[in-house]
Amino acid sequence: MSALEKYPNLFSPLDLGFTTLKNRALMGSMHTGLEEAEGGFERMAPYYAERARGGVGMIITGGIYPNAEGGSGAKLSTSEEALQHKLITDAVHAADNDVKICMQILHSGPLARSQEAVAPSAIKSRIAPHTPIELDEAGIEKQISDIVNCAEKAQEAGYDGVEIIGSAGYLLSTFLVEKTNQRTDQWGGSYENRMRFPVEVLRRTREAVGSNFILVFRIAAMDMLQGGMSWDEIVQLAKRMEEVGVNIISTHFTWHESTVPTIATMVPRAAFASVTGRLRKELSIPVITSNRINMPDVAEQVLLDGHADIISMARPMLADPDLILKTLEGREDEINTCIACNQACLDHTFTGQEVSCLVNPRACHETMLSYTPTDKPKSIAIVGAGPAGLAYADVAAGRGHKVSLYDAASEIGGQFNLAKQIPGKEEFFETLRYFKRRIEVAGIDLNLNTAVSAQTLKDKGYDEVIVATGVAPRTPDIDGIDHEKVVGYIDAIKGLKPIGRKVAIMGAGGIGFDVAELIMHKGVSASQDIDTFAREWGIDFKNHPRGGVTGVEPVVESADREVVLLQRKTSPVGRGLGKTTGWTHRIALSRRGVKMVNGVDYVKIDDDGLHVLINNEPQVLDVDTIIVCAGQTPLRDLHDALQQAGQNSTLVGGAFEATELDAKRAIKQACELAAVV
Repeated sequence: MSALEKYPNLFSPLDLGFTTLKNRALMGSMHTGLEEAEGGFERMAPYYAERARGGVGMIITGGIYPNAEGGSGAKLSTSEEALQHKLITDAVHAADNDVKICMQILHSGPLARSQEAVAPSAIKSRIAPHTPIELDEAGIEKQISDIVNCAEKAQEAGYDGVEIIGSAGYLLSTFLVEKTNQRTDQWGGSYENRMRFPVEVLRRTREAVGSNFILVFRIAAMDMLQGGMSWDEIVQLAKRMEEVGVNIISTHFTWHESTVPTIATMVPRAAFASVTGRLRKELSIPVITSNRINMPDVAEQVLLDGHADIISMARPMLADPDLILKTLEGREDEINTCIACNQACLDHTFTGQEVSCLVNPRACHETMLSYTPTDKPKSIAIVGAGPAGLAYADVAAGRGHKVSLYDAASEIGGQFNLAKQIPGKEEFFETLRYFKRRIEVAGIDLNLNTAVSAQTLKDKGYDEVIVATGVAPRTPDIDGIDHEKVVGYIDAIKGLKPIGRKVAIMGAGGIGFDVAELIMHKGVSASQDIDTFAREWGIDFKNHPRGGVTGVEPVVESADREVVLLQRKTSPVGRGLGKTTGWTHRIALSRRGVKMVNGVDYVKIDDDGLHVLINNEPQVLDVDTIIVCAGQTPLRDLHDALQQAGQNSTLVGGAFEATELDAKRAIKQACELAAVV
């Protein structure tokens, strides 16, 4: 069956009247950090061009500010700035003239990280650094004019259209919601008045850019706020946008300050598509849906169900720029799937770093990390088929080297085989599927159940030996650590030892949180079932109360256990977790009744339990099981033996640095080394 037969909806053109999208795949907006970087436009041009060659029908750029109040960084308000953007539009259209590229206009409003932040009312967001300045009438007119001017400059720069974001807690959306708009003039009060600002922005933009320019409005179809927008208000706003000339409505599903996860790996695939589908029935213009749609079969099903006209995939295009091309060529099993970890993309965005991708370090670094074919093929042995070893093998073999991959285990994956067992992290199976297929396609000589010695490797005469042997759990030096109550995290995750009813977890890093989630879990994983996800996070998809969550209490099933998660540091437990996902893990465990304690010193373990000092106060925790998640140590014995045998070797991944399990760092390091071997 051809791809056109298998995915007839995904590959069908979409006629917008004055122009046509060649398919229904959209690379959605994602800020990269290159917008503000020195030489960033010279790097963004090949980044977007690579995605254009990869088969998408349309691209929406990361957010660009219309003025200084909109945010500090990438701004478009002058013809000189428009010339920079032409680097992007020219590159995309040269890569594929059928691909449309739109620029997102982002006015951060009260979320702008400057004292110039503005809003309809002087109400500080809980996630913003400053209380915004309340706009007066002249200020409102200035913001509208500046946004319209930004759209005109985008047109001048060669973009095919713009997306104006009216969601997420940014400026336009704060006019819509009563709690952030407490004005009593024509811009506040009744919903008709609160709509006035975004409607006027889009109306004047259409007048300015003419009819042959794509105009997308991003609406919060479910803002996940207590007291947020009602369904009737959402429909009313969308219909008004259609009336003033918007071509496409793009649905968004949160404000940044919401405490409901919408894009983390614990969220089911296409969890919010039905909300878009409900809005689609009210409109005659196309609608875009998004969030956790990372594979072509999911996209096709959403379209088949009538939930959307266009599928937005932002992070999946970071993970694999050729996602759509591979689908068209029948190579879906070669797609490097986005696992929604957020570690190198959104976590970087919200901490001021340049964006990349855990499973694809080339993302946003196309001019800096190139996998060019080698003109001097080498024979390379890689020992360890965890994330670092797999990534090195993939890149090296893809460049033309002869690669042999060894692992003493019976399957590839290393620590990923632990991660995939954690409820909410099932997407890790996809990464292992990708690497399995790459081993076949690239002709890598895979040797599982094979422990190799330094002498064997030396005798085989490899040009390069890469030691990716990973880590071993660290054993704390405390009395009683060998007590029968003690269980290592590997045995706990694999179910090799029984876990009692009363449990203490030593260590509150990522592994400690994962173990707590696993042993407290009951029933189906929320990531695999939309109804379970909605119930656990207090979302009512059926009745759509205000914000989708107002008055809805989360209901979580938990295993019959008492669990305490312990941390030596005095900082809040979980502070070191990812910026955009850490809070979800803390909330999830709290709702499951897990106690989190910091400032703990471990004294000893005996029949009475775990003896500790908590803030220098002695306590005995009466527990049946003590699970040790106290970090890792690098496994370098083979490397040391190779050095002694006179064979050069290179450490990568956890064997190189094991301060914390970090697949992002391990894969990046492996890819960078393999790119120049």
